[in-house]
Parts: sequence; structure tokens; C-alpha cells
Amino acid sequence: MTWAYRTLLRPALFCQDSEKVHDRTLRSLAWAARHETICHLLASLFHPADLPIELFGLKFPNPVGLAAGMDKQAAAVPVWPALGFGFSELGGVTRHAQPGNPAPRMFRAVADQALVNRMGFNNPGADAMAARLAEWRAQNRWPKHPVGINLGKSKTTPLAEAAQDYAYSLRALWPHADFFVVNVSSPNTPNLRQLQDKTALDEILAALHETNNGLAKSHPTPRAALPILVKVAPDLSFEALDEILELAGPRQIAGIVATNTTITRPASDDSHLQKIYSEAGGLSGRPLSTRSTEIIRHIRRQTRGRLPIIGVGGIFNAGDAWEKIIAGASLVQLYTGLVFEGPCAIRKIVDGLRLKLKSNGFNSLSQAIGSQSD
Repeated sequence: MTWAYRTLLRPALFCQDSEKVHDRTLRSLAWAARHETICHLLASLFHPADLPIELFGLKFPNPVGLAAGMDKQAAAVPVWPALGFGFSELGGVTRHAQPGNPAPRMFRAVADQALVNRMGFNNPGADAMAARLAEWRAQNRWPKHPVGINLGKSKTTPLAEAAQDYAYSLRALWPHADFFVVNVSSPNTPNLRQLQDKTALDEILAALHETNNGLAKSHPTPRAALPILVKVAPDLSFEALDEILELAGPRQIAGIVATNTTITRPASDDSHLQKIYSEAGGLSGRPLSTRSTEIIRHIRRQTRGRLPIIGVGGIFNAGDAWEKIIAGASLVQLYTGLVFEGPCAIRKIVDGLRLKLKSNGFNSLSQAIGSQSD
């Protein structure tokens, strides 16, 4: 199947506009998601044997998740576990519906196994997303794996009002999430990355912490507050990253997602790649791999392994995922790797991780996490 995707399907898809292919693929997956029999068939083809891990008080059937950006409208929620993902992160979603940046806004750098995008948080808005998630629950089609929601700031919301913007989205989507990720690191919303400043981020996290605890206490069956993670940019200096880590205790950050896309570009003599890399936006895929692993390793060492990390950036196979795990990531996520490797990638990565554990003498994933950094 991997051969068929790489040799037959991918070349045909890559001849077409990147965003149009994404939209058609998502529509097909949304159709499949509405048919339980189709989901069962997909699971029989793609679902790996469990490689469980527990984190944030949640049970993950395996450590390989869907990264934010793939399903911003919650269009295909039931299909992600069928494809073998151990968890899914929906969004990014903002308080207000927004179309995103003008097209074209997604580009492939095929030779480097990379994507450049400047989508700009195109999404239906928090209220519409909540309504769609409620529909999946009402249809008894909710995934058995953990579901996270990535929260962004609306483009029209001034930076000074960002905390209220994030808190509104959290409140609207709280009944439908197992965890939240605060996205202050996308390069595609003007000035958003300024919110990674310690003071600005502290204000946002304070508002989210208050909202989160209030919703937990007022729930008909009182429950714990939901885990809230922060997604960081790979372009941050270690000093700036350390300032964010200083908020982990006071604002009860549950974990760090490392990393978002990068605004840096690799050097290339290829004129086609140079043209792609001249496009504004965030770069994801293979060129991001080394930097994201460096960030993961730094967080692991600075926090002495006490702050869980979700590793993202340049994961295409089990070796890539293993590199992130032994550097300190408890979970990993795919986006560009899924585009280039196809739906077989999840099962191959999970099966490969199982072999990595055995060959390195580990009995569980938890033993391997950070083993190269500790």
C-alpha cells in the first residue's frame, strides 16, 4: 500500500494545487466518517496494534497523533482513529469564523519533503465547531481516542484583547475536548507570535486557567479541569523558551507542543525550491526535523522531564518518531509526513516504534522517553 501511494497516487495528487487536494481529501474522509462500515474497513486496513501510553490523565492507544491544521472544521472526526491515530488535534479554531489568507496559500517543496503554508487560521469559528462536535456526539460517532482542540486568536481581535478571545473559544468548546493547545506561534496571523512574550502569554493563560477551573467546578458531575498545553515556535531562542517554561508551574501548563512551523528556510541551489521558499508562510516537514528535536531536548533538560512534550516536525517514519521520543517527547504528531507518506504511515510508525523499544531493551514507551537527554 505504501508503494502504491508513493508510486501511483501521490504523483497524481502532487500535479494538482496543494490546497485543492487537501480539500478534496478532507471531503472524502468526511464522507467516510459518516459511515460506520467504511470506518471499520479503514481500521482493518490501517489500524495498528496498541502501543499504549497514559498522559495528562488520558489513555492514548498509541503515541502517534494527528497534528492541528489537517481538520480545522471537525469534518472527519471519527475517521482519524480508524486510520490508526492514537489521538487527534482539531483546529486551529478561533472565536470568530474567518476565511484565512488569500489563495494560493499552500505550496509543496517535494524534493525536500516540505510544505510552506500561510493559511491564516481559516476555520468556521468556535461556536460552529462546537455545534459540529455536538453532532458527532449525538450520532454516537465520537472517537475512543483523546481529542484535543487547537485554539488560535481571531485576526480581527486586537492583541490587547487576546486573552478574552482565547477564553471565549475555550468556553464554547470545553464540553467537547480532552485537552486544549494554545497556539500563539503560528506565523500566519499578523503579530500573533508576539503573544509568546512572557507577559502576554501569562495574561492569556491566566484567563484560560480561570475559565477552565470555573467550567470544571460548575459541571453537572464535577470533574477535573482539562489539560492546557502551549504550542511554541521553533524560531524562539532558548532564552525566550525558558521564559515560557517559567509559567508552567504558576499557570499549570500541562505540556508543550514542540513545534509549530518555521519562518526560516534551508539553503538550496534548486531554482524551483528557491521559488517555493520565497513564499511567505510557515515551513513544515523534513527541514524542520532537527530544530524541533533540539527544542524538545532543551525542554526536557530544563524541566528535568517534569513537563510532558508532544513532538512535531519532520516525522515521516518510525526512526523520526523515535528520535523525538528519546529526546523527550511523550507523544508525536504528523501532518506533512501524512501528506508525503499516505495513510499507511501511522501503522508503520507504531509498528516500527514497537521494534525500536524491543531492540533497545525497553519494556514500555515511558522508559524510552528522554533516554537520550537525561
